[in-house]
Amino acid sequence: MNIPTAASTLYRLLADSYSHWLKQPLVSPGLTDEQAARWLYEEAPFGLLAHDTCADPVFIYGNFSAQRCFEYAWDELMQLPSRLSAPPQQVQGRREFLEQVSKQGFATGYRGLRISKSARTFWINDGVVWQLVDQAGVLRGQAALFRT
Repeated sequence: MNIPTAASTLYRLLADSYSHWLKQPLVSPGLTDEQAARWLYEEAPFGLLAHDTCADPVFIYGNFSAQRCFEYAWDELMQLPSRLSAPPQQVQGRREFLEQVSKQGFATGYRGLRISKSARTFWINDGVVWQLVDQAGVLRGQAALFRT
């Protein structure tokens, strides 16, 4: 499997922001950035998604585990507004939760109903959502780590 260039490029933002907010590493220490980016994309035992800061945020990252859950290939997922990852009846609750994350920087213990490309619904559990902030302090989006 080839890791998309964007996935490799975003690794440092994902990892640094996670470490900043949660005070622990996203990936086991001792790996090079290239090894860690590849592990996170290809092998992580959890889903990881991130969206940008547009008015209607679009996904900018989705590891292979997340792609399997949502049934989208990388190129499809990178065009998808993140609000479409939740069934219509869940969108308001999702929005309120993300606003809470915006105020606090991160939140843990999230659980929510999601919807795949084929309209299959599934629960995400034990979610961690955090703000993606670059080294200059600029908000770049939000990321979510989850288990199904």
